[in-house]
Amino acid sequence: MKETFLDLKSDNIRDNKPNKTRFAFTILAIVQATLIFTIALIIVPLPKIASEFALSSANLLLVQVAYGLPFSGLLLFGGRLADRYRGRLMFVIGLIIFGGASVIAAFAPNFEMLVSMRFIQGIGAALTAPAALAVLRTLFPDPAAFGKAMAIWGGVPFLGAIIGFVIPGILTNWISWRWMFVFPIVVAIVALTLTRKLLPIGYDNTSVKQLGLDPVGAVLVTLGISLASYGLIASGDYPWTSTTVYGPLAVGIVLLVAFLLVERKVRDPLLPPGFVIEPRRITGLLGIFLAAAGSMLIEYILTLYLQQIRGWSSLETAVSFLPFLITMIVANQVAASLVSRFGVARITTVGGVIAAIGLGILASINPNTVYVYSLLPGQIFLAMGISFVLSGAAVLSMTNVPQHQAGLAGGVLNTAMELGPTVGLTLLMSVAATQTDLVQGYAWAFGTAGAVYLVNAVVSSMLLRRRSSEKYQQT
Repeated sequence: MKETFLDLKSDNIRDNKPNKTRFAFTILAIVQATLIFTIALIIVPLPKIASEFALSSANLLLVQVAYGLPFSGLLLFGGRLADRYRGRLMFVIGLIIFGGASVIAAFAPNFEMLVSMRFIQGIGAALTAPAALAVLRTLFPDPAAFGKAMAIWGGVPFLGAIIGFVIPGILTNWISWRWMFVFPIVVAIVALTLTRKLLPIGYDNTSVKQLGLDPVGAVLVTLGISLASYGLIASGDYPWTSTTVYGPLAVGIVLLVAFLLVERKVRDPLLPPGFVIEPRRITGLLGIFLAAAGSMLIEYILTLYLQQIRGWSSLETAVSFLPFLITMIVANQVAASLVSRFGVARITTVGGVIAAIGLGILASINPNTVYVYSLLPGQIFLAMGISFVLSGAAVLSMTNVPQHQAGLAGGVLNTAMELGPTVGLTLLMSVAATQTDLVQGYAWAFGTAGAVYLVNAVVSSMLLRRRSSEKYQQT
């Protein structure tokens, strides 16, 4: 039986102005995709950046994480600010910070300036992302219309991530890596120009303004996520026994535990107890986490495999991901319609199974794997499955979220999205490290990810069906 908590067939939209609303949705979606694109835009040209600034491996790691750490760490606080001061205001402030830092980063004369501007970019992104979802909730006040919008929104950030990998991989063969910052600069300028005309101011948040900012909680969660993430990322370049890894990881975990304890005591917690563990929401957030981990896994492993094992150039590698990108674009549009027709639970479950099949195909990787017969179909199945999972998971993550908590929900959703690549990739590459043969390790990582996807699909299906049955019994 199809769940009834969201009727996605409704097309009610704000002020009965469909064209204006669609355009506003498009602007918000492009901004969200650009925030994720900006994470990946320097990954491919990292060797050129290292050569230009004569960077050590430690300094190169700082360049790599300078944007993502403040972005992931500040999202919950950004969500609180969006709820308290309205989404559109924080959206504008975040974009100004993000766009301004992008301009300076493009002309950074040295390593220190580049890292500093990437860090400030991340702060701006952390304010913008949850604010965008708060604005989206105001743009679609009808829950059914909002659910339909979220079914499309789910895949938007991942398109940004793939584009951020493919486009720089192609363009940096002919132009400087500095030109990659043109994309976030242009998007910020266009969005700021159109904000006043297209985006609603927001709801009456008089009661929310009385909420405290929970500064202690904000500091604990920001430092906790940032330090733990840094430790996990550093494990790719340093052994787990290195203080560079276990030092920040241990401190980060302690701070996160302290954050959870503090949140149970303060009057206005940044993350209200029980908000995340609502059954449908936790199912959606886990789906987003796994989708993010799977997307990063295939980018990371296939890049290493094609360039180091098969000797492909960065251009050839980037072009090889075009089918993955195209499939995600098409599947994202199809998935939104399927969610409307068949329901969230079915599409989320089916997506998990399809993604597991794709990962299973990729698990057959060996030193002589033929791209067309193995890697290509694996990419297509995984992209399709991830798109289906994301459409359903995004709807579930925002289900029954009141308007005054849209920023909080946006912060939580984006945090799950950011932690997926960090935590998921680290764990899966640890599985790969158990094998002495490098390529066999890659196969084990893909196979493990496929098994996790399959188990999650089954558990999510059971959980959502049980929740729907309870709802029907109550009514």
